[in-house]
Amino acid sequence: MNDFKPKEFLNEEKKVTVFRGLCKGCGLCVERCPTKAISWSKDLGIYTTPSVDIEINKCISCKICEINCPDFALKVEKS
Repeated sequence: MNDFKPKEFLNEEKKVTVFRGLCKGCGLCVERCPTKAISWSKDLGIYTTPSVDIEINKCISCKICEINCPDFALKVEKS
């Protein structure tokens, strides 16, 4: 059983949190990420569709993923 705990990706400059319990796997964040830092995960989202993983060192904290997510499943924070 999936517990849908948020998954954090972080380094010394930023943190991106993926809320798997909110992610429906629409892929808007994957499509719109300008650095291709977002990819499909083996972890499942709420509808048993793939959630996403973040390659944190490719992320530029532009928040395009957060802005475009219709389900508020991503949060980008700068340290």
